[in-house]
Amino acid sequence: MRHSLLRGALACLLLTPVVTGCVVPSSGPPRAEVLAADARALAYGRSASEVLEHPQLRDKVRALFGADWGPPAPGVGRLAQAAPLYFGRGGPLRMVHIGDADYIAITGCEAEACTARRGLLLVREGGEQLMARLDEGGFSHHYAYGTQVGGPIGAPAVLDTALRALGRASDGSPYPRPGP
Repeated sequence: MRHSLLRGALACLLLTPVVTGCVVPSSGPPRAEVLAADARALAYGRSASEVLEHPQLRDKVRALFGADWGPPAPGVGRLAQAAPLYFGRGGPLRMVHIGDADYIAITGCEAEACTARRGLLLVREGGEQLMARLDEGGFSHHYAYGTQVGGPIGAPAVLDTALRALGRASDGSPYPRPGP
C-alpha cells in the first residue's frame, strides 16, 4: 500500500508540468537599435585608440582583455595579435540601445588584415561595464568586465545582438572597410 502511494505521488510530480503546460521564459536575444549619433558616443574619445587609452577606461580595458592585451603567447585558443591591434583601423563610434541599456559601440579591425581580424567593444553608459568580441579567422573570443555584464542572457548574446543591429545600420558590415 505504501509503495502504491509513493508511486502515485511520484507520477503526479512528474506529470504535473506536462499536463499543466510548463512555461519557460524565452531567452532569445534582446531588441537592439542603433541610436542617432550624439555627444554620449564621444564621451571617452573620438576614435577607437582614444577610447582604449582614456584615463577612465584604460585600466578596465586592460583588465577586460587580460593576457590578450599584450603580445601574443603561443597556445591553443590564443589570439594571433595583441587585442589593441584589432582596433588599429577604427570605425565610427556609435550608440546602441540593447535591452534596457545604452552602449557606446566601437568597431575596428587590424590594419593589415581588416577582413580577418575584427573587434567590437561595447561600453555601457557610465563606463562600469565593458564587453568585447574579437573575431579571428572564423573564431570569436568574448570578453566581459563588470558586474552582471549582459544580464541573464550573457555578454556573447548582447555582443551578437549589437553586431546585427550595427550591420543593419551599416549596409551589411559594421566594421571599417579594408583600405586600398
